Amino acid sequence: MASTTTDASAAGILTLGGDLEVRRLGFGAMRITGEGIWGPPADREGAKAVLRRAVELGVNFIDTADSYGPEVSEELIAEALHPYPGGLVIATKGGLTRPRPGRWERDCRPEHLREACEGSLRRLRLERIDVYQLHAVDRRVPLEESVGALAELRDQGKIAHVGLSNVDTAELERTREIVPVVSIQNRYSVAERDSEPVLDRCEREGLAFIPWGPLRAVGVGREGVIGRVADAHGASDVQVALAWLLARSPAMLPIPGTSSVEHLEENVAAAGLRLSEEEFTELSAAGP
Repeated sequence: MASTTTDASAAGILTLGGDLEVRRLGFGAMRITGEGIWGPPADREGAKAVLRRAVELGVNFIDTADSYGPEVSEELIAEALHPYPGGLVIATKGGLTRPRPGRWERDCRPEHLREACEGSLRRLRLERIDVYQLHAVDRRVPLEESVGALAELRDQGKIAHVGLSNVDTAELERTREIVPVVSIQNRYSVAERDSEPVLDRCEREGLAFIPWGPLRAVGVGREGVIGRVADAHGASDVQVALAWLLARSPAMLPIPGTSSVEHLEENVAAAGLRLSEEEFTELSAAGP
């Protein structure tokens, strides 16, 4: 298996908005909450240990949302890492609410987004959020109104940069008519590539593409292509799936999440795994 001492810097660098340099393997902080992404984790100190270890391993981009818990993920990040080390970029999201376990509802009204941002600032103990993302498009609210609220928050200095999540290219362009965008976070993996047009646009325009669900190809059995490539490198299926993402585009910024230090170290080690051109092509052809 690839070394678990590999630093996230081995994944290379990506610049957000011209001023935020991040290593291209980040950490998604959804799974440090309780079961079902609801409530506190069973092992609160263990969750904080994962966050601290991520930073020790060179991760300097942490992604979260106010709906993870809800609120729990943001609180844990502050408890574990504040005062934040220099260069650490924290991205969070607003626009989804959690009325009860198992429910995710969209609320992208401007008044809700303003309130959500204030809550994130408070929980994260920040004066300004590095990247604030619209978590989803609310079909009951004109996109221009939702994005307009983010533009106002940016003008007020409460957020530095705007990101989007779960959007298509048309929605990206509508947003960019109102406010600059630095990142798109869409579902994407070697097995699920519906967002290929968005990824290609991000690469052309110099935006970061943050794939959620990046490991959905894993678990199909080691007799498949991923398993064969993993065996050839002495690596895990997870590491191969992440290495494919990193090789797919210089715009790619994977954020695999976990509640386990061991799994975190395995994920970060993927930063040092280099696929041959033949392996990359074979994995690409065996995708969706």
